[in-house]
Amino acid sequence: MGSNEQIASALEAWANTKFGAGSTVSGLKRLSGGASQETWAFEVSGNGQENALILRRAPGGVEAARSSQAIGLAMEATLLTHAAKAGVPVPPVLGVFEDDPQLGQAFVMDRISGETLGRKILRDDEYSGARKVLAGQCGDALARIHSIPADTLPDLPVSDGLNQLAKYESIYRAYDLPRPVFELAISWLKAHAPAALPVVLVHGDFRLGNLMVSEQGLASVLDWELAHIGDPREDIAWLCVNSWRFGHSDKRVGGFGDLPDLLEAYAAAGGPEMAPRDIDWWEMLGSLKWGIMCMTMYEAFRSGADPSVERAAIGRRVSETEIDLVNLLEGVRDHA
Repeated sequence: MGSNEQIASALEAWANTKFGAGSTVSGLKRLSGGASQETWAFEVSGNGQENALILRRAPGGVEAARSSQAIGLAMEATLLTHAAKAGVPVPPVLGVFEDDPQLGQAFVMDRISGETLGRKILRDDEYSGARKVLAGQCGDALARIHSIPADTLPDLPVSDGLNQLAKYESIYRAYDLPRPVFELAISWLKAHAPAALPVVLVHGDFRLGNLMVSEQGLASVLDWELAHIGDPREDIAWLCVNSWRFGHSDKRVGGFGDLPDLLEAYAAAGGPEMAPRDIDWWEMLGSLKWGIMCMTMYEAFRSGADPSVERAAIGRRVSETEIDLVNLLEGVRDHA
């Protein structure tokens, strides 16, 4: 299961049902990116129309047992459908395959035009207009995501800030590689945990790289595989983590915008009113989590579990997160 010919054959059979007899599939190619799922681009021609589509597929068509974090493809497709109804810019889902003999676990969605590479979005002139409005658009999209009634959703993992802190501290301690800055951040986070807000649907990885941006701004919110039920501040803060600003540290929101603009749009779209200081704790937690993830990447390289240069390169970025945490700790001390 999984050769290009098998995938193309299965997609063509589906296309004949979806778009009409005689529909053909062309241009099938696997895209880079997507660490846990395969992503394929292809075109369907039928009834005088050309359709540019994306296939999201479990590696080899076989979905691994769900971890405590990643959700399955069928659930991801369901969330995209709910998000579209809530007015979130997402690709429409056109077909879901639960256990196709040639595709395995997969779903098909529209292909949205735009850019996902953070450095291009933050640097290239063609996105200069988008950068001016993107923070507000992200605030609006997040409010819409967080407004989706939890009782209409499938069974999702539940994870709040203290749960995540305990989980990542456990991972960190297992490496037995003490890092004083991480120790200080963990102590501060435990001592200053904010009161919980009502839990909502959380995207879980809302940042540049998972946002499709056009010249007009936010075109689509992608990669929902880490969605869960949790605190809405988690999504806002993750977008603010300095590692996702790609060198544009002066702009707290993703390297492109200011947090008050995002929070104003978030409240205008129905989210709770917040001040920038309400995001501080969560941003520090996000920086710590990414630092420990970087340690995990290096351990995969060191142990030989994944000897790719990419894992080693990401592993060395743990030192960047230590600098970020020091700056965050000094910031909260200054306005305490």
